Amino acid sequence: MNAFRSAVVTFPGSNCDRDMAVALEAISGAAPHRVWHGDADLPEGLDFIALPGGFSYGDYLRCGAIASRSPIMRAVIAAAERGVPVLGVCNGFQVLTESGLLPGALLRNSGIRFVCREVALRVENAQSLFTAGYAAGQTIRIPVAHHDGNYYADEATLDRLEGEGRVAFRYAEAVNGSARAIAGVLNQAGNVLGMMPHPERAIEPAHGGSDGRALFESAIRGLVGV
Repeated sequence: MNAFRSAVVTFPGSNCDRDMAVALEAISGAAPHRVWHGDADLPEGLDFIALPGGFSYGDYLRCGAIASRSPIMRAVIAAAERGVPVLGVCNGFQVLTESGLLPGALLRNSGIRFVCREVALRVENAQSLFTAGYAAGQTIRIPVAHHDGNYYADEATLDRLEGEGRVAFRYAEAVNGSARAIAGVLNQAGNVLGMMPHPERAIEPAHGGSDGRALFESAIRGLVGV
């Protein structure tokens, strides 16, 4: 496999950045660059950028709102616009919507409770860089841990996401009240994925399951080959 260059961005309050870094190194064989939110630039030649879960800035204002204005996000947005793959998980998904890289918003869970458990997801799009390792319609199990994971967008936006095949994952059970049970969405170019479940926590059977592993494997394979 060619050298794989990735980066994990850490914001004040991130708590899944190490999990993400460990997953990327375990699967790619190369340790990711660790990037601080206050940095102005990303390392050169990145193949992949990850925005991890957590509670950036204590979730003040709106989850991800302050983090989306961090200096590093200007570089992340520019990289995404050049076609560099960007994965935002949980709080990272919230940052992606707040920064405009993905449509919609993440609201308070419909049950007004923090949800922390393994959930069933259905793979809706198995043709993206991130999901090519799955089969369309496949059910996988991935952990969630969020209080504001209720995906919202207006009906026109939801129809567009559905029509363009940009719903990557859908909850196969009741979780948080997300519109049309959406758990993960892609941008129009297909190089940005935001999802509330945590694939980095499901890469080894010893951790309770490995259904998240294919997401990283398919992205790495698609970017640098095997």
